[in-house]
Amino acid sequence: MSSPEPIALPNPPNDGITSLQYIDTNNSSSNQLLASTSWDGALRLHDTSAKTHIATHVMECGPLLSMTSPSSSSKVFTGGSDGSIRQFDIATSTASLIGMHGANNGSSSSSSNDDTNKKVACSALSAIHDSSSSLIASAGWDAKFHLWDVRCSNNNNKHQPVITLDLPGKAFGMDTSLDGSKVVVATSGRKNCFIDVRSSSLLAVSDNNNNNTQDKENNSQQQPPIANMILQRDSSLKYQTRCIKFFPNTQGIAIGSIEGRVAIEYLTDIGITNPDNKKKYAFKCHRVNDTIYPVNDIAFHPTHGTFATGGADGTVVTWDGNSKKKLASLAKLPTSIACLAFNRDGSELAMASSYTFEEGERDHPREEIYVREVLESEVKPKVVAK
Repeated sequence: MSSPEPIALPNPPNDGITSLQYIDTNNSSSNQLLASTSWDGALRLHDTSAKTHIATHVMECGPLLSMTSPSSSSKVFTGGSDGSIRQFDIATSTASLIGMHGANNGSSSSSSNDDTNKKVACSALSAIHDSSSSLIASAGWDAKFHLWDVRCSNNNNKHQPVITLDLPGKAFGMDTSLDGSKVVVATSGRKNCFIDVRSSSLLAVSDNNNNNTQDKENNSQQQPPIANMILQRDSSLKYQTRCIKFFPNTQGIAIGSIEGRVAIEYLTDIGITNPDNKKKYAFKCHRVNDTIYPVNDIAFHPTHGTFATGGADGTVVTWDGNSKKKLASLAKLPTSIACLAFNRDGSELAMASSYTFEEGERDHPREEIYVREVLESEVKPKVVAK
């Protein structure tokens, strides 16, 4: 069978693309919604089934650097260069402010120099998956981590985080485990920070699903979530991190760096079991002859647990991390692969072709968002002979 060809979506962003995510609205429609953010400050929605552009909404916060959307939700959250976290409701096409980085939100220390305090961009967002879509994690250039309860938008706690933690440097990437219990943040200085967000308040909200909405809101206010920094450690890679992702089973993380390498690390030191006692390792990728390109994004397949990497060489490659094998080269696009996203069942991959300035200011192809059918043979794990 011949490899499927990438298809460009209409009306792409006008400036650097910063994130892609399929939106799981949990409705019966056959539409597949794909959201994107970019340096032109706009959130865009496409229907990848019909290959059509649905909407563009300027979020009024300067360039958009990050985005997340909780499962089974029609809401998209964006992080702006002005430090803002904003919510866009797809159903009503309205936007609202959730909170701000650098807005005297409080922290566990009063450090950070004046220069750092000016750099407040919200560079990373992630939904806490096991919290009834109510908690959003953010991290920024101000070296702060915040948890926001979006249910507080209509009471006196509006625009205030429920948790604030100090980070050792600027946040470059963040991810949340699928069970909602852990967050990992990659910062400047090659630090990876692990945060435990399991709390009795989340269980209480779940146990009171039959109570009325006001009771739930009161319970959330009385028992705010608890988040603790449980580990800070150096990345096993020698150069700056560009992306970091949890394995779907939460047993490890995959890290991509500017030096064309991916590291696979396991998490036994924070109490997560490693049944096969696997060892951490790293491998080279996205290199052309003597030219080394950054690994800009990593996306795990939702069913098989294999993953795709997107590099500044314009290629997308799939890998089996367990068997340490390359699976397939999926695409060679006109310029850097800025970000990737699988759809819900892993049958489609969205790819942002968008120059990431790894070679400085120069002429480059226009921004494009491509979607491509994914074959089972391209993402199914290798069978390892025993």
